[in-house]
Amino acid sequence: MAELSLSISDLHAFYGDSHVLHGVTLDVPAGEVVTIVGRNGAGKTTTLRSIMGMIEKRTGSITISGQNVIASPPEKIARLGVAYVPEERGIYATLDVTENLMLPRKVNDSGMTLEKIYELFPNLHARRNSQGTRLSGGEQQMLAIGRVLRTGASLFLLDEPTEGLAPVIVQQIGKAIELMKAQGHTILLVEQNFRFAAKITDRHYVMERGRVIDMIPRADVEKRAGQIQQYLGI
Repeated sequence: MAELSLSISDLHAFYGDSHVLHGVTLDVPAGEVVTIVGRNGAGKTTTLRSIMGMIEKRTGSITISGQNVIASPPEKIARLGVAYVPEERGIYATLDVTENLMLPRKVNDSGMTLEKIYELFPNLHARRNSQGTRLSGGEQQMLAIGRVLRTGASLFLLDEPTEGLAPVIVQQIGKAIELMKAQGHTILLVEQNFRFAAKITDRHYVMERGRVIDMIPRADVEKRAGQIQQYLGI
């Protein structure tokens, strides 16, 4: 599948009468890893859900490689090669690891094979016959990422992939994201662990109260460390 880019312009999103996103604008060039950072409740997850078509009431423009999908349902967006890994991971309790990996529909034949996924995440191979919810939190996160890698998607939306995970597992998740980028995938990442994100990300968008208030390129992270601490309250 060809590399996909993402461009969002003046995005507004609503939960019922609650206006959650207020004119969000950001760009994720093909092949880049871009992070959305901000405090809890800033609108980061809502932004990912809006891109995926999971927020019914939204206005503005969401363009994937030139195609505006603001009015498209989630299944049509997925068929373009967009994959979403939610914070809650969505692992099926009654299925084992291999069955969970095989469940999502492929969008093309360019995805990883089971063998490659198991090579990337050896823990999953060792637990391949275990039910999904019997895995540790870190193993469930590996499973959630491995599952979308098999589909052949090209643009990945990852919501808090390292939250609550042990440092050794965080390191494995980081290696997986680096490999995805090396293979030409485009990644939009919501991440609270800024130290983790800073190592793998090309640019950071800072959100506050449903708005993008700043964009920090990777090259500027060190000299703007004090400002980043103020933004994130760290």
